[in-house]
Amino acid sequence: MPLALPIAVLSGLLFGILAWLLPPFKVAVVLVAIGGVVTIIRHPLWGLLLFSVLATFLPYSTIQVGLRTTVSEALILLVWGSVLVQSLFNNLPQKPPLLRTERWLVALMLFSALPFVAGQLMVNAEGNGPVNWIRWLLNLSVLFLVPRLLDQQKAREQVVTGLLLGTLLLLLLSIPVFLKNGSATGMTPILAALGYGSIQVLGDSLSALSNRMGSPWMHPNALGGAMTLLLPLAFCYGFARQGWRRALGLAVASLGVIGLLLSGSRGALVSLLVVLLWMARKRVPYTGQVILAGLVFGSLLLMFYPPLQDRLLGLFSSHDASTNVRFDEYSHFPNAVAMFPFGIGFKVEPPVPGTGLWGISNLWLNFIYKLGVPGLILFAAVIWSWWNETRSSLVTLQLNEDNAIWLGTTCGLMAALLSGFFDHYFSFTNVLIALFWLMLGLNLHETRRLKLKATPLPGIHP
Repeated sequence: MPLALPIAVLSGLLFGILAWLLPPFKVAVVLVAIGGVVTIIRHPLWGLLLFSVLATFLPYSTIQVGLRTTVSEALILLVWGSVLVQSLFNNLPQKPPLLRTERWLVALMLFSALPFVAGQLMVNAEGNGPVNWIRWLLNLSVLFLVPRLLDQQKAREQVVTGLLLGTLLLLLLSIPVFLKNGSATGMTPILAALGYGSIQVLGDSLSALSNRMGSPWMHPNALGGAMTLLLPLAFCYGFARQGWRRALGLAVASLGVIGLLLSGSRGALVSLLVVLLWMARKRVPYTGQVILAGLVFGSLLLMFYPPLQDRLLGLFSSHDASTNVRFDEYSHFPNAVAMFPFGIGFKVEPPVPGTGLWGISNLWLNFIYKLGVPGLILFAAVIWSWWNETRSSLVTLQLNEDNAIWLGTTCGLMAALLSGFFDHYFSFTNVLIALFWLMLGLNLHETRRLKLKATPLPGIHP
Protein backbone atom coordinates (compact mmCIF):
# COMPACT_ATOMS: atom_id res chain seq x y z
CA MET A 1 0.00 0.00 0.00
CA PRO A 2 2.77 2.57 0.72
CA LEU A 3 4.00 2.06 -2.86
CA ALA A 4 0.59 2.42 -4.47
CA LEU A 5 0.66 6.24 -4.79
CA PRO A 6 4.17 6.50 -6.30
CA ILE A 7 3.40 3.69 -8.74
CA ALA A 8 0.15 5.37 -9.76
CA VAL A 9 1.91 8.70 -10.30
CA LEU A 10 4.71 7.13 -12.35
CA SER A 11 2.23 5.13 -14.41
CA GLY A 12 0.15 8.23 -15.13
CA LEU A 13 3.27 10.16 -16.14
CA LEU A 14 4.43 7.31 -18.40
CA PHE A 15 1.06 6.98 -20.12
CA GLY A 16 0.87 10.73 -20.56
CA ILE A 17 4.26 10.78 -22.30
CA LEU A 18 3.23 7.87 -24.51
CA ALA A 19 -0.02 9.61 -25.47
CA TRP A 20 1.98 12.73 -26.37
CA LEU A 21 4.64 10.96 -28.46
CA LEU A 22 2.77 8.08 -30.13
CA PRO A 23 -0.36 7.73 -32.30
CA PRO A 24 -3.52 6.68 -30.43
CA PHE A 25 -3.50 3.14 -31.90
CA LYS A 26 0.06 2.47 -30.75
CA VAL A 27 -0.75 3.87 -27.31
CA ALA A 28 -3.70 1.46 -27.07
CA VAL A 29 -1.46 -1.45 -28.12
CA VAL A 30 1.16 -0.51 -25.52
CA LEU A 31 -1.48 -0.22 -22.79
CA VAL A 32 -2.93 -3.63 -23.66
CA ALA A 33 0.58 -5.16 -23.71
CA ILE A 34 1.45 -3.65 -20.33
CA GLY A 35 -1.85 -4.85 -18.90
CA GLY A 36 -1.16 -8.35 -20.23
CA VAL A 37 2.34 -8.42 -18.75
CA VAL A 38 1.07 -7.27 -15.35
CA THR A 39 -1.71 -9.87 -15.44
CA ILE A 40 0.73 -12.69 -16.23
CA ILE A 41 3.10 -11.49 -13.49
CA ARG A 42 0.19 -11.82 -11.05
CA HIS A 43 -1.10 -15.10 -12.52
CA PRO A 44 1.73 -17.17 -14.07
CA LEU A 45 -0.65 -20.01 -14.95
CA TRP A 46 -2.49 -17.67 -17.30
CA GLY A 47 0.78 -17.04 -19.13
CA LEU A 48 1.35 -20.77 -19.57
CA LEU A 49 -2.21 -21.19 -20.83
CA LEU A 50 -1.66 -18.39 -23.35
CA PHE A 51 1.58 -20.08 -24.42
CA SER A 52 -0.26 -23.37 -25.01
CA VAL A 53 -2.62 -21.61 -27.45
CA LEU A 54 -0.13 -19.39 -29.28
CA ALA A 55 2.63 -22.02 -29.52
CA THR A 56 0.26 -24.33 -31.40
CA PHE A 57 -1.50 -21.61 -33.44
CA LEU A 58 1.20 -19.05 -34.33
CA PRO A 59 4.45 -20.61 -33.08
CA TYR A 60 6.83 -18.30 -34.98
CA SER A 61 5.05 -14.98 -34.74
CA THR A 62 7.77 -12.62 -33.51
CA ILE A 63 8.13 -9.66 -31.19
CA GLN A 64 10.93 -7.15 -30.56
CA VAL A 65 12.16 -7.26 -26.95
CA GLY A 66 15.69 -5.90 -27.28
CA LEU A 67 16.21 -8.64 -29.86
CA ARG A 68 13.66 -10.29 -32.12
CA THR A 69 12.25 -13.51 -30.71
CA THR A 70 9.06 -15.49 -31.01
CA VAL A 71 6.05 -14.48 -28.94
CA SER A 72 5.92 -18.07 -27.65
CA GLU A 73 9.45 -17.90 -26.23
CA ALA A 74 8.84 -14.42 -24.83
CA LEU A 75 5.86 -15.87 -22.96
CA ILE A 76 8.01 -18.65 -21.50
CA LEU A 77 10.48 -16.05 -20.24
CA LEU A 78 7.67 -13.92 -18.83
CA VAL A 79 6.13 -16.92 -17.05
CA TRP A 80 9.47 -17.73 -15.43
CA GLY A 81 9.75 -14.09 -14.32
CA SER A 82 6.27 -14.36 -12.86
CA VAL A 83 7.16 -17.60 -11.06
CA LEU A 84 10.19 -15.87 -9.54
CA VAL A 85 8.13 -12.86 -8.38
CA GLN A 86 5.33 -14.99 -6.94
CA SER A 87 7.86 -17.26 -5.21
CA LEU A 88 9.36 -14.23 -3.45
CA PHE A 89 5.94 -13.50 -1.96
CA ASN A 90 5.22 -17.19 -1.22
CA ASN A 91 2.17 -17.14 -3.49
CA LEU A 92 3.01 -20.48 -5.14
CA PRO A 93 2.91 -23.99 -3.66
CA GLN A 94 6.16 -25.28 -2.23
CA LYS A 95 8.53 -26.39 -4.97
CA PRO A 96 8.42 -30.22 -5.17
CA PRO A 97 11.66 -32.22 -5.35
CA LEU A 98 12.88 -32.97 -8.85
CA LEU A 99 11.89 -36.29 -10.35
CA ARG A 100 14.62 -38.52 -11.75
CA THR A 101 13.77 -37.59 -15.35
CA GLU A 102 13.94 -33.90 -14.46
CA ARG A 103 17.35 -34.38 -12.85
CA TRP A 104 18.64 -36.05 -16.04
CA LEU A 105 17.42 -33.09 -18.07
CA VAL A 106 19.25 -30.72 -15.73
CA ALA A 107 22.40 -32.76 -16.39
CA LEU A 108 21.87 -32.42 -20.16
CA MET A 109 21.35 -28.67 -19.86
CA LEU A 110 24.51 -28.24 -17.77
CA PHE A 111 26.58 -30.43 -20.09
CA SER A 112 25.49 -28.38 -23.13
CA ALA A 113 27.81 -25.60 -21.90
CA LEU A 114 30.82 -27.67 -23.07
CA PRO A 115 29.76 -28.08 -26.74
CA PHE A 116 28.54 -24.48 -26.67
CA VAL A 117 32.05 -23.25 -25.83
CA ALA A 118 33.65 -25.74 -28.25
CA GLY A 119 31.36 -24.59 -31.04
CA GLN A 120 32.13 -20.94 -30.37
CA LEU A 121 35.85 -21.70 -30.74
CA MET A 122 35.84 -24.27 -33.55
CA VAL A 123 33.01 -23.22 -35.87
CA ASN A 124 34.11 -20.47 -38.24
CA ALA A 125 30.74 -19.04 -39.31
CA GLU A 126 28.42 -16.14 -38.62
CA GLY A 127 25.90 -16.81 -35.87
CA ASN A 128 24.80 -15.75 -32.40
CA GLY A 129 25.77 -18.78 -30.34
CA PRO A 130 24.95 -17.38 -26.87
CA VAL A 131 21.43 -16.31 -27.87
CA ASN A 132 20.73 -19.63 -29.61
CA TRP A 133 21.97 -21.58 -26.59
CA ILE A 134 19.85 -19.57 -24.15
CA ARG A 135 16.78 -19.99 -26.35
CA TRP A 136 17.31 -23.77 -26.44
CA LEU A 137 17.64 -23.92 -22.65
CA LEU A 138 14.52 -21.76 -22.31
CA ASN A 139 12.52 -24.16 -24.47
CA LEU A 140 13.68 -27.15 -22.41
CA SER A 141 12.83 -25.35 -19.16
CA VAL A 142 9.10 -25.70 -19.87
CA LEU A 143 9.37 -29.18 -18.33
CA PHE A 144 10.06 -27.58 -14.94
CA LEU A 145 7.04 -25.27 -15.17
CA VAL A 146 4.71 -28.27 -15.01
CA PRO A 147 5.28 -29.16 -11.32
CA ARG A 148 5.30 -25.46 -10.35
CA LEU A 149 2.11 -24.38 -12.13
CA LEU A 150 0.26 -27.55 -13.16
CA ASP A 151 0.27 -29.42 -9.87
CA GLN A 152 -3.54 -29.63 -9.94
CA GLN A 153 -5.52 -31.82 -12.33
CA LYS A 154 -7.72 -28.86 -13.29
CA ALA A 155 -4.70 -26.84 -14.42
CA ARG A 156 -3.41 -29.72 -16.56
CA GLU A 157 -6.85 -30.03 -18.10
CA GLN A 158 -6.81 -26.32 -18.97
CA VAL A 159 -3.40 -26.57 -20.64
CA VAL A 160 -4.53 -29.54 -22.75
CA THR A 161 -7.61 -27.54 -23.79
CA GLY A 162 -5.30 -24.66 -24.77
CA LEU A 163 -3.07 -26.95 -26.84
CA LEU A 164 -6.05 -28.38 -28.72
CA LEU A 165 -7.67 -24.98 -29.21
CA GLY A 166 -4.49 -23.54 -30.72
CA THR A 167 -4.12 -26.58 -32.98
CA LEU A 168 -7.73 -26.24 -34.13
CA LEU A 169 -7.18 -22.57 -35.02
CA LEU A 170 -4.03 -23.50 -36.96
CA LEU A 171 -5.88 -26.17 -38.97
CA LEU A 172 -8.89 -23.93 -39.62
CA LEU A 173 -6.48 -21.34 -41.03
CA SER A 174 -4.15 -23.61 -43.00
CA ILE A 175 -6.50 -26.10 -44.67
CA PRO A 176 -8.93 -23.61 -46.31
CA VAL A 177 -6.04 -21.43 -47.54
CA PHE A 178 -4.36 -24.44 -49.12
CA LEU A 179 -7.56 -25.75 -50.69
CA LYS A 180 -8.13 -22.32 -52.21
CA ASN A 181 -4.60 -21.69 -53.50
CA GLY A 182 -3.19 -25.20 -53.94
CA SER A 183 0.25 -24.05 -52.83
CA ALA A 184 2.16 -23.40 -49.62
CA THR A 185 2.84 -19.84 -50.78
CA GLY A 186 -0.83 -19.00 -50.22
CA MET A 187 0.08 -18.58 -46.54
CA THR A 188 2.76 -15.97 -47.27
CA PRO A 189 0.77 -12.71 -46.96
CA ILE A 190 -1.25 -14.07 -44.02
CA LEU A 191 1.84 -15.05 -42.02
CA ALA A 192 3.54 -11.77 -42.86
CA ALA A 193 0.54 -9.92 -41.42
CA LEU A 194 0.71 -12.10 -38.30
CA GLY A 195 4.26 -11.09 -37.44
CA TYR A 196 6.27 -13.70 -39.33
CA GLY A 197 8.63 -11.24 -41.05
CA SER A 198 8.86 -9.86 -44.56
CA ILE A 199 6.86 -11.27 -47.45
CA GLN A 200 10.03 -11.77 -49.48
CA VAL A 201 11.68 -13.95 -46.84
CA LEU A 202 8.50 -15.97 -46.39
CA GLY A 203 8.08 -16.36 -50.13
CA ASP A 204 11.61 -17.72 -50.51
CA SER A 205 11.03 -20.12 -47.63
CA LEU A 206 7.65 -21.44 -48.77
CA SER A 207 8.20 -21.48 -52.54
CA ALA A 208 10.41 -24.58 -52.22
CA LEU A 209 7.49 -26.51 -50.69
CA SER A 210 5.66 -26.76 -54.03
CA ASN A 211 2.18 -28.24 -53.62
CA ARG A 212 2.48 -29.33 -50.00
CA MET A 213 0.31 -27.52 -47.48
CA GLY A 214 1.81 -24.48 -45.78
CA SER A 215 1.00 -23.54 -42.19
CA PRO A 216 2.24 -21.32 -39.35
CA TRP A 217 4.81 -24.07 -38.68
CA MET A 218 6.45 -22.94 -41.96
CA HIS A 219 7.85 -26.28 -43.10
CA PRO A 220 5.41 -29.14 -43.87
CA ASN A 221 7.61 -31.63 -42.02
CA ALA A 222 7.48 -29.42 -38.91
CA LEU A 223 3.69 -29.38 -39.25
CA GLY A 224 3.79 -33.17 -39.55
CA GLY A 225 5.88 -33.37 -36.38
CA ALA A 226 3.42 -31.18 -34.47
CA MET A 227 0.48 -33.29 -35.65
CA THR A 228 2.30 -36.47 -34.66
CA LEU A 229 2.76 -35.12 -31.15
CA LEU A 230 -0.75 -33.74 -30.68
CA LEU A 231 -3.14 -35.99 -32.61
CA PRO A 232 -3.02 -38.94 -30.14
CA LEU A 233 -3.82 -36.49 -27.34
CA ALA A 234 -6.74 -35.06 -29.34
CA PHE A 235 -7.99 -38.57 -30.10
CA CYS A 236 -7.88 -39.79 -26.48
CA TYR A 237 -9.19 -36.52 -25.06
CA GLY A 238 -12.09 -36.35 -27.50
CA PHE A 239 -13.31 -39.91 -26.99
CA ALA A 240 -13.02 -39.73 -23.19
CA ARG A 241 -14.76 -36.37 -22.65
CA GLN A 242 -18.29 -35.09 -23.09
CA GLY A 243 -19.81 -31.87 -24.38
CA TRP A 244 -17.68 -29.18 -26.00
CA ARG A 245 -14.43 -30.84 -24.90
CA ARG A 246 -15.38 -33.96 -26.83
CA ALA A 247 -16.21 -31.85 -29.88
CA LEU A 248 -12.89 -30.00 -29.57
CA GLY A 249 -10.81 -33.18 -29.33
CA LEU A 250 -12.53 -34.98 -32.19
CA ALA A 251 -12.45 -31.88 -34.40
CA VAL A 252 -8.69 -31.56 -33.92
CA ALA A 253 -8.21 -35.29 -34.53
CA SER A 254 -10.27 -35.25 -37.75
CA LEU A 255 -8.84 -32.04 -39.21
CA GLY A 256 -5.37 -33.03 -38.03
CA VAL A 257 -5.44 -36.18 -40.15
CA ILE A 258 -6.39 -34.07 -43.17
CA GLY A 259 -3.63 -31.57 -42.40
CA LEU A 260 -1.10 -34.37 -41.91
CA LEU A 261 -1.96 -35.93 -45.28
CA LEU A 262 -1.84 -32.59 -47.08
CA SER A 263 1.51 -31.76 -45.49
CA GLY A 264 3.01 -34.84 -47.16
CA SER A 265 5.22 -35.58 -44.14
CA ARG A 266 5.93 -39.26 -44.74
CA GLY A 267 7.90 -39.82 -41.56
CA ALA A 268 5.07 -38.39 -39.46
CA LEU A 269 2.49 -40.54 -41.26
CA VAL A 270 4.49 -43.73 -40.76
CA SER A 271 5.21 -42.95 -37.09
CA LEU A 272 1.59 -42.17 -36.28
CA LEU A 273 0.39 -45.30 -38.07
CA VAL A 274 2.83 -47.46 -36.09
CA VAL A 275 1.62 -46.00 -32.80
CA LEU A 276 -2.03 -46.46 -33.81
CA LEU A 277 -1.36 -50.12 -34.64
CA TRP A 278 0.33 -50.52 -31.26
CA MET A 279 -2.72 -48.96 -29.57
CA ALA A 280 -4.98 -51.35 -31.50
CA ARG A 281 -2.85 -54.30 -30.34
CA LYS A 282 -3.28 -53.06 -26.76
CA ARG A 283 -7.04 -52.98 -27.40
CA VAL A 284 -7.43 -49.27 -26.73
CA PRO A 285 -11.11 -48.50 -27.45
CA TYR A 286 -12.01 -46.90 -30.79
CA THR A 287 -8.50 -47.36 -32.22
CA GLY A 288 -9.59 -49.91 -34.82
CA GLN A 289 -12.40 -47.65 -36.02
CA VAL A 290 -10.00 -44.70 -36.27
CA ILE A 291 -7.50 -46.72 -38.32
CA LEU A 292 -10.25 -47.95 -40.64
CA ALA A 293 -11.67 -44.44 -41.10
CA GLY A 294 -8.19 -43.06 -41.73
CA LEU A 295 -7.44 -45.70 -44.35
CA VAL A 296 -10.73 -45.04 -46.15
CA PHE A 297 -10.26 -41.28 -46.14
CA GLY A 298 -6.59 -41.58 -47.07
CA SER A 299 -7.47 -43.84 -50.00
CA LEU A 300 -10.04 -41.34 -51.27
CA LEU A 301 -7.54 -38.51 -50.94
CA LEU A 302 -4.92 -40.56 -52.78
CA MET A 303 -7.36 -41.12 -55.63
CA PHE A 304 -8.16 -37.45 -56.11
CA TYR A 305 -4.95 -35.73 -54.99
CA PRO A 306 -1.96 -36.76 -57.15
CA PRO A 307 0.71 -34.84 -55.15
CA LEU A 308 0.01 -37.11 -52.16
CA GLN A 309 0.48 -40.13 -54.43
CA ASP A 310 3.90 -38.84 -55.44
CA ARG A 311 4.94 -38.24 -51.83
CA LEU A 312 3.90 -41.68 -50.60
CA LEU A 313 5.26 -43.54 -53.61
CA GLY A 314 8.58 -41.85 -52.90
CA LEU A 315 8.83 -44.08 -49.83
CA PHE A 316 9.38 -47.03 -52.12
CA SER A 317 11.30 -45.30 -54.92
CA SER A 318 15.07 -45.17 -55.22
CA HIS A 319 14.75 -42.10 -57.46
CA ASP A 320 12.92 -39.86 -54.97
CA ALA A 321 15.00 -36.71 -54.37
CA SER A 322 14.07 -36.41 -50.68
CA THR A 323 14.93 -40.06 -50.03
CA ASN A 324 18.26 -39.71 -51.84
CA VAL A 325 19.14 -36.66 -49.74
CA ARG A 326 18.50 -38.71 -46.59
CA PHE A 327 20.94 -41.41 -47.73
CA ASP A 328 23.55 -38.79 -48.64
CA GLU A 329 23.21 -37.24 -45.19
CA TYR A 330 23.86 -40.58 -43.51
CA SER A 331 26.87 -41.30 -45.72
CA HIS A 332 28.46 -37.93 -44.87
CA PHE A 333 27.58 -37.99 -41.16
CA PRO A 334 30.82 -39.73 -40.00
CA ASN A 335 32.81 -36.89 -41.58
CA ALA A 336 30.89 -34.36 -39.49
CA VAL A 337 31.56 -36.33 -36.29
CA ALA A 338 35.27 -36.59 -37.13
CA MET A 339 35.55 -32.87 -37.86
CA PHE A 340 33.59 -31.78 -34.74
CA PRO A 341 33.98 -34.51 -32.08
CA PHE A 342 32.58 -32.20 -29.37
CA GLY A 343 29.66 -31.11 -31.55
CA ILE A 344 29.16 -27.85 -33.40
CA GLY A 345 27.38 -26.19 -30.50
CA PHE A 346 24.85 -23.45 -31.08
CA LYS A 347 26.46 -20.89 -33.35
CA VAL A 348 24.82 -22.32 -36.50
CA GLU A 349 22.53 -25.15 -37.52
CA PRO A 350 23.93 -28.13 -39.45
CA PRO A 351 25.58 -28.17 -41.89
CA VAL A 352 28.40 -25.77 -41.03
CA PRO A 353 28.92 -23.38 -43.99
CA GLY A 354 32.16 -23.77 -45.93
CA THR A 355 32.96 -27.27 -44.65
CA GLY A 356 31.34 -29.35 -47.39
CA LEU A 357 29.43 -31.27 -44.71
CA TRP A 358 25.80 -32.30 -44.84
CA GLY A 359 23.09 -31.91 -42.22
CA ILE A 360 21.26 -34.89 -40.71
CA SER A 361 17.49 -35.50 -40.67
CA ASN A 362 17.48 -37.63 -37.55
CA LEU A 363 16.58 -36.48 -34.05
CA TRP A 364 18.98 -38.86 -32.32
CA LEU A 365 21.99 -38.26 -34.56
CA ASN A 366 21.35 -34.53 -34.52
CA PHE A 367 22.21 -34.58 -30.81
CA ILE A 368 25.61 -36.00 -31.74
CA TYR A 369 25.99 -33.35 -34.45
CA LYS A 370 25.23 -30.53 -32.00
CA LEU A 371 26.40 -31.86 -28.61
CA GLY A 372 28.67 -34.80 -29.38
CA VAL A 373 28.19 -38.42 -28.31
CA PRO A 374 27.84 -37.53 -24.58
CA GLY A 375 24.95 -35.24 -25.51
CA LEU A 376 23.10 -38.12 -27.16
CA ILE A 377 23.79 -40.37 -24.16
CA LEU A 378 22.32 -37.80 -21.77
CA PHE A 379 19.27 -37.25 -23.97
CA ALA A 380 18.77 -41.01 -24.20
CA ALA A 381 19.02 -41.19 -20.38
CA VAL A 382 16.25 -38.58 -20.07
CA ILE A 383 13.99 -40.53 -22.44
CA TRP A 384 14.78 -43.88 -20.81
CA SER A 385 14.04 -42.46 -17.37
CA TRP A 386 10.69 -41.10 -18.62
CA TRP A 387 9.87 -44.44 -20.25
CA ASN A 388 10.63 -46.35 -17.04
CA GLU A 389 8.22 -44.08 -15.19
CA THR A 390 5.32 -44.47 -17.60
CA ARG A 391 5.67 -47.97 -19.05
CA SER A 392 4.57 -49.72 -15.85
CA SER A 393 1.08 -48.35 -16.53
CA LEU A 394 1.01 -49.72 -20.09
CA VAL A 395 0.21 -53.32 -19.13
CA THR A 396 -3.54 -52.83 -19.46
CA LEU A 397 -4.92 -49.85 -21.33
CA GLN A 398 -8.51 -48.82 -20.81
CA LEU A 399 -9.23 -45.34 -22.13
CA ASN A 400 -11.40 -43.39 -19.72
CA GLU A 401 -11.89 -39.85 -18.49
CA ASP A 402 -9.34 -40.25 -15.71
CA ASN A 403 -6.39 -41.44 -17.83
CA ALA A 404 -7.12 -39.75 -21.18
CA ILE A 405 -4.44 -37.08 -20.80
CA TRP A 406 -1.86 -39.64 -19.67
CA LEU A 407 -2.58 -42.04 -22.52
CA GLY A 408 -2.77 -39.28 -25.13
CA THR A 409 0.53 -37.73 -24.10
CA THR A 410 2.20 -41.16 -23.87
CA CYS A 411 1.21 -42.08 -27.42
CA GLY A 412 2.03 -38.62 -28.73
CA LEU A 413 5.52 -38.73 -27.25
CA MET A 414 6.08 -42.24 -28.59
CA ALA A 415 5.06 -41.11 -32.09
CA ALA A 416 7.27 -38.01 -31.86
CA LEU A 417 10.30 -40.04 -30.81
CA LEU A 418 9.65 -42.57 -33.56
CA SER A 419 9.38 -39.76 -36.12
CA GLY A 420 12.86 -38.74 -34.97
CA PHE A 421 14.28 -41.49 -37.15
CA PHE A 422 12.99 -39.55 -40.18
CA ASP A 423 13.32 -35.89 -39.07
CA HIS A 424 15.20 -33.85 -36.49
CA TYR A 425 12.58 -31.33 -35.40
CA PHE A 426 12.20 -32.46 -31.79
CA SER A 427 15.89 -31.98 -31.02
CA PHE A 428 16.69 -28.28 -31.45
CA THR A 429 13.75 -26.63 -33.25
CA ASN A 430 12.55 -23.77 -31.07
CA VAL A 431 8.92 -23.79 -29.85
CA LEU A 432 8.32 -27.31 -31.20
CA ILE A 433 10.70 -28.72 -28.59
CA ALA A 434 9.01 -26.58 -25.93
CA LEU A 435 5.74 -28.34 -26.77
CA PHE A 436 7.53 -31.70 -26.62
CA TRP A 437 8.89 -31.04 -23.12
CA LEU A 438 5.56 -29.61 -21.96
CA MET A 439 3.89 -32.84 -23.07
CA LEU A 440 6.56 -34.92 -21.37
CA GLY A 441 6.07 -32.97 -18.14
CA LEU A 442 2.30 -33.45 -18.33
CA ASN A 443 2.82 -37.17 -18.87
CA LEU A 444 5.25 -37.52 -15.97
CA HIS A 445 2.96 -35.89 -13.47
CA GLU A 446 -0.17 -37.61 -14.76
CA THR A 447 1.71 -40.90 -14.36
CA ARG A 448 2.61 -39.99 -10.81
CA ARG A 449 -0.99 -39.00 -10.00
CA LEU A 450 -2.41 -42.25 -11.39
CA LYS A 451 0.14 -44.34 -9.46
CA LEU A 452 -0.64 -42.57 -6.20
CA LYS A 453 -4.35 -43.04 -6.82
CA ALA A 454 -3.86 -46.76 -7.45
CA THR A 455 -1.74 -47.27 -4.31
CA PRO A 456 -3.89 -48.24 -1.32
CA LEU A 457 -3.43 -46.27 1.87
CA PRO A 458 -1.58 -48.00 4.75
CA GLY A 459 -3.93 -50.13 6.80
CA ILE A 460 -6.60 -50.23 4.10
CA HIS A 461 -7.06 -53.54 2.29
CA PRO A 462 -9.13 -53.72 -0.87
